[in-house]
Amino acid sequence: MQKIARKLPLLPRFFFTSMFLAQRSLCNLGSKVLRTVSASKILGLSTSTEMSSKFKNAKRIEGLDSNVWVEFTQLAADPTVVNLGQGLPDISPPEYVKEKLSKIAAVDSMNQYTRGFGHLSLVKALSCLYGKFYQKQINPTEEIVVTVGAYGSLFNAIQGFIEEGDEVIVMVPFYDCYGPMVSMAGGTPVFVPLRSKPVDGKRWCSSDWTLDPQELASKFNSKTKAIILNTPHNPLGKVFTREELQVIADLCIKHDTLCISDEVYEWIVYTGKKHFKIATFPGMWERTITIGSAGKTFSVTGWKLGWSIGPKHLIKHLQTVNQNSIFACATPLQEALAQALWVDIKRMDEPECYFNSLPKELEGKRDRMVRLLDSAGLRPIVPDGGYFIIADVSLLDADLSDMKDSSEPYDYKFVKWMTKNKKLSAIPVSAFCNAEVKSQFEKFVRFCFIKKDTTLDAAEEIIKAWSSQKS
Repeated sequence: MQKIARKLPLLPRFFFTSMFLAQRSLCNLGSKVLRTVSASKILGLSTSTEMSSKFKNAKRIEGLDSNVWVEFTQLAADPTVVNLGQGLPDISPPEYVKEKLSKIAAVDSMNQYTRGFGHLSLVKALSCLYGKFYQKQINPTEEIVVTVGAYGSLFNAIQGFIEEGDEVIVMVPFYDCYGPMVSMAGGTPVFVPLRSKPVDGKRWCSSDWTLDPQELASKFNSKTKAIILNTPHNPLGKVFTREELQVIADLCIKHDTLCISDEVYEWIVYTGKKHFKIATFPGMWERTITIGSAGKTFSVTGWKLGWSIGPKHLIKHLQTVNQNSIFACATPLQEALAQALWVDIKRMDEPECYFNSLPKELEGKRDRMVRLLDSAGLRPIVPDGGYFIIADVSLLDADLSDMKDSSEPYDYKFVKWMTKNKKLSAIPVSAFCNAEVKSQFEKFVRFCFIKKDTTLDAAEEIIKAWSSQKS
């Protein structure tokens, strides 16, 4: 150190002294670390590496980490992409719905916690509305629970009733969270497919897809705890007929099975079709949980409010899950929803009622999408309800050779390719299927048509240009 200092006289000596002390401190620190690690091993203490096994995921979420919405919503986030993927309305919600919320936010009491199972004015409005269909008085505090969207309603129902060893019948295609939610609760999803009848020379419709009664009956046994019904159906747009629902009801009664009826698209039913509530069938009220959604009812998906309706002996278990998970939903949103519902409850038989005007508006958009897909040589399945349309894209004969993951189903690769190269997004239909039937649906994609005319104009431009290039 002194020799170096003599060769560099311009540097003060305390600099080298500091370097020496720092070097000695580092050595001492390293020695302490080694002693600490050795001591931890002797005492049986875990280092951070050894502790990592404690941070392994719970078995109930094993294999459930992938999600079609996370993956494809990110792809569609590019502002240059025309998004017909996620069920995200870009039409404006009714003005009175938005006005209600803006005024409520100015009331101080509305910015505080409310009743955990549903804001009182909201459950009263829901009781009045649905009492008209059930033809019975629905107790607003004991037979309704308000949740964070229909997702929350499904979660509460499945967590409240399904446990290890239980089987839950799920129709395929199914909304993608049904299977994972059943598995998370320890149950086993038992899949039964909707099958298409032969279609000769006529337009393919969602009503062509049906359950085989014998096949459905074969899925029921002593382990069957519940069946999940979805009508109007997502993604097919099928509206189950009274006769089809009666088959399901008879099996539920015969096998003493719970029916979880997802009816979030209940108001969006097109000309010539009618939505029936299975809970109104004889013997079904006492075994049915019916699920609804504010997002689908008023085109306000960002509000994330849903509800479950059923008899007290069922709803009380959903309340238990609710109070120990989310506890309560946003007060201003619930009050705004209640006031908006009263507006339309009072005019339900009038064309201006949103329950009546929305399906009329969407029917025109649906028919436009059908014509567009037909003109491009695709084969759409015309939906009887909801705001999605499935189309067979195999005739487009897209060159997917540059897609990296060859193990993915065709529709996954196709949608990624279409989003990147054509700036048009959709959702792969095989995402709504169990492993055994994925291959039957991987040439289909789902488009959403609850969109502004300008959005549909942009989609039409893309599809027509694509079609002309192909020809």
